[in-house]
This record gives sequence, C-alpha cells and structure tokens, in this order.
Amino acid sequence: MQIVLKEDIDKLGRRGEVVKVADGYARNYLLPLGKALPATQGNLKVIEREKRRYVVRLTKEKEENETLSSRIQALSLTLVRKVGEGDVLYGSVTSGDIAEALSKEGIVVDKRRIQLGEPIKSLGIYTVPIRLHPEVTAEVKVWVVKE
Repeated sequence: MQIVLKEDIDKLGRRGEVVKVADGYARNYLLPLGKALPATQGNLKVIEREKRRYVVRLTKEKEENETLSSRIQALSLTLVRKVGEGDVLYGSVTSGDIAEALSKEGIVVDKRRIQLGEPIKSLGIYTVPIRLHPEVTAEVKVWVVKE
C-alpha cells in the first residue's frame, strides 16, 4: 500500500515522503495512529502544504535556538558538591542538575536535551553538549567543585 508519512519514522522515511508498506502495517498501525495518510492526490496536496509550513516553522525554531546556543556557550556553570576522600563526589551530577543550574541563569532547557553520557562523579571541568534542535547543538562548560 502506498502512504504519505505525516511524521518522521525511523527506518521507514521522513515527513512528507510517499512510501510503500505492507497493507497490515498501514491499516493496523500507521493510519489509526495518524502517522500516515493514504497516498491520494488530495492527501498529497495537503501534505505538501503542511510540509511548507513545517519548513518555515523549523527555520524559525533553528534561528531562535542558534541565539539560545550563543547564550548557553557564553555561560560557565559552577556546581558545588560534597566530596569524600580522594575527591570523589557523594552522589553525582546529572542532566537534571545541569538543567536546574541553567534555569537559575534564566535559560529553560529540558533535561532530556542535555546529552550527558553518564553522570559526572568526580571534580573537574566538563564540556556538556545540549541538543537544542536537530541541527543546533550548544556546549556549556560545567565546573564541579567541592563544598
């Protein structure tokens, strides 16, 4: 069955593409969840219109996120933590802690956008990437110091 995707789907296609899928996959999953439409002339026109609006919105969001990225990169966050022997932290610094520190600076970022591979468990200076947009990634410098 030929369908038009309404959103990006991993291993299938991107928004607005016409793809061929199994009939059952389309009828039982993609169409009921609103992730796709049957590939008719009317639906193709609707998707093309939505695609143009989507591109405009994405470029606007990208510009806003680029300005936010420059603000974030100018920051240097200092997180004070208790340490034990050998300068090992009690607990760790997580993406939630970094998001909270950013919010104190007036920048609201979802903690899921902070790409911290694993929690920080020792003192030091770290560069933590923050994915603001699919094409915009900011890096914030995080200083973990002892109390």
